[in-house]
Amino acid sequence: MSPIDLVITVCAVLSPTTCEEQHLVFANGGASLQQCAMKAPPYIAQWIGEHPKWTAVRWRCEYPHSNDKA
Repeated sequence: MSPIDLVITVCAVLSPTTCEEQHLVFANGGASLQQCAMKAPPYIAQWIGEHPKWTAVRWRCEYPHSNDKA
């Protein structure tokens, strides 16, 4: 079972053009990328609850290091 990264693009509430990506480990063993994306909202809500100065604008799921070059 490969881990999956939940990648959330968040922007500052007081400065909406200030955005960054946050990587969270999606802890649901054996899930597919599609299942991760569908089950992501509670994880995102928890992160936003812990970081109230940020708002989530989009998210995606990917396998870790899937964008690394060989």
